[in-house]
Amino acid sequence: MRRRFFVERFDGRQARLTGEQAHHLGRVLRARPGQLYELSDGRAVWLGRVTRVGREAIEFVLLQPVTAMTPALHTVLLLAIVKFDRFEWCLEKATELGACEIVPLAAARSERHLVTAGEKRAARWQKILLESAQQARRVAPPMLHTVAAPETAFLRARDRAALAVLLSERAETPSLRTVLADRQAGTAVLAIGPEGGWTDPELALARQAGFFEASLGPQILRTETAVIAALAILNYALGTEGRLR
Repeated sequence: MRRRFFVERFDGRQARLTGEQAHHLGRVLRARPGQLYELSDGRAVWLGRVTRVGREAIEFVLLQPVTAMTPALHTVLLLAIVKFDRFEWCLEKATELGACEIVPLAAARSERHLVTAGEKRAARWQKILLESAQQARRVAPPMLHTVAAPETAFLRARDRAALAVLLSERAETPSLRTVLADRQAGTAVLAIGPEGGWTDPELALARQAGFFEASLGPQILRTETAVIAALAILNYALGTEGRLR
């Protein structure tokens, strides 16, 4: 299976790969003229043949379009900031599972120093999303939003989503399976809190914004486990085969 890389744009039947990706392809993978790779500009995928390997860029000629699948379900993940090794692992797996947008949340129980440092890690997080999207052979990486307070993110979600779900650890919370039963949505928002859970004011804000509370079961899951489980369930319950490009 051919490797896929993202380029800024297609110029007619030409494309250029620059920056760290060009360094990786040229120096690490030792690309040579004549080799074939898949290239995406975030909207379409083409088969490209290397025509020149330079110090700063790799140039391609585009040969033919490649059929690519985009998810029919547009998933927005509101993810509370947790310890960075786990948070970044969540970014990687959420990308592989098709999340379209990711909003880091400065939740009340997120550690303050992590929230402050997180605002400076956008470039690193973008790189993780890009590399994960290439590995998963996506058409485009997820959109990474700036760090937001839960109340702001909840209200924005209400204005755009057909379905908004917040994972909760409260004993009386219905299961995610029950919440999703017989529902359909083109856009779904999923909110996952920090270790220690949501505060009562945050839960109240989510309810006011139209979120359904849902549980993944009686066990207390780490954030990264909840991300994988919940996105997989959403894809199964609401997703379709997607759209061809």
